[in-house]
Amino acid sequence: MRKFIPVAEPLFEGNESKYLVDCITSGWISSVGKYVTRFEEDFAAYIGCKYGVAVHTGTAALHLALAALGIGHGDEVIIPTLTFAATANAVIYTGAKPILVDVEKDTWNIDSQLIEDKISENTKAIIPVHLYGHPCDLDKILEIAQKYNLAVIEDAAEAHGTEYKGEKVGRAGTISCFSFFGNKIITTGEGGMCLCNDTVIAEKIAKLRDHGMKKDKKYWHDEVGFNYRMTNLQAAVGVAQTERIDTFVMRKRENAQLYSSYLSDVEGLILPTEKEWAKSVFWMYSILLKKDHYRITRDDLIASLKKEGIESRPVFYPLHKMPPYKQNGLFPNAEYISVSGLSLPSSVTLKDEDIAYICKTITKYLHT
Repeated sequence: MRKFIPVAEPLFEGNESKYLVDCITSGWISSVGKYVTRFEEDFAAYIGCKYGVAVHTGTAALHLALAALGIGHGDEVIIPTLTFAATANAVIYTGAKPILVDVEKDTWNIDSQLIEDKISENTKAIIPVHLYGHPCDLDKILEIAQKYNLAVIEDAAEAHGTEYKGEKVGRAGTISCFSFFGNKIITTGEGGMCLCNDTVIAEKIAKLRDHGMKKDKKYWHDEVGFNYRMTNLQAAVGVAQTERIDTFVMRKRENAQLYSSYLSDVEGLILPTEKEWAKSVFWMYSILLKKDHYRITRDDLIASLKKEGIESRPVFYPLHKMPPYKQNGLFPNAEYISVSGLSLPSSVTLKDEDIAYICKTITKYLHT
């Protein structure tokens, strides 16, 4: 029987074990330890930001970013409707309201041409999500933000190493947020980080991360904060993963090129795009089945691949379709992508023959 090919899995072939043993033998295993600081510094430097604040999830990073900017009850934050629920949840945690915008047909990212129509006197921020590793149209988003005096919080949970016009995403906005969940390009199991270039904002995020406790007055809390700290154990894994991030990004892109070489001539499939100004990391290599082109549906294909030992996943549901986030409006692109798209195995552990087998199996079922 052929081996099971997961949609994502981590790779630990660097210094992960060495650094973890160092944590354990030293006794520094909680949120104080040299690896937390080192991870913050190393990852911030990789992206090109001055400050990094490590936290225990990517969702916590988004929540802290919003809280540090004072966003709360009565405020509105513009986000794409096609994204993981964490983007909206973080807004709701603050008491603010997420305002949903449709996405572009080709990049699947927030359609910057539709943002201004959603801005009101209550709008305080925009969260562009670099979905599946392709960058958003940052110039246009930043132009709108400057015009209306809005903060920009880049949701780069899936975009470690993604570039927009030659610079890594995560350095252009007011704050950027990354996730280090187990399926991300680098992982700490669970984890996240806020990055920024503003000393005051960085200190505010760090304070809120640690229960709102004053840095220079132990156990004195002058505001309500959160327990969002990252452990030294997690950070040790993060340091080791960051040491190899360029290798991971390169392999992701090689996988995407190989997928495209096998699937580009398959009629009825729409493959992921990469704009001329973009460097995508193809966090998940995700394809679309053209509407009514095949007798087999997207869900049928997922089920058929599973029988062959290949895990795949549907793309995200649009937020406006789900009860907690339901909003009126027209979101045709997000709806089409959601019912037609699936993500294929995208791990850096994939072998060339795995990709060849996956593509051969897809082609077989599409023409059944």
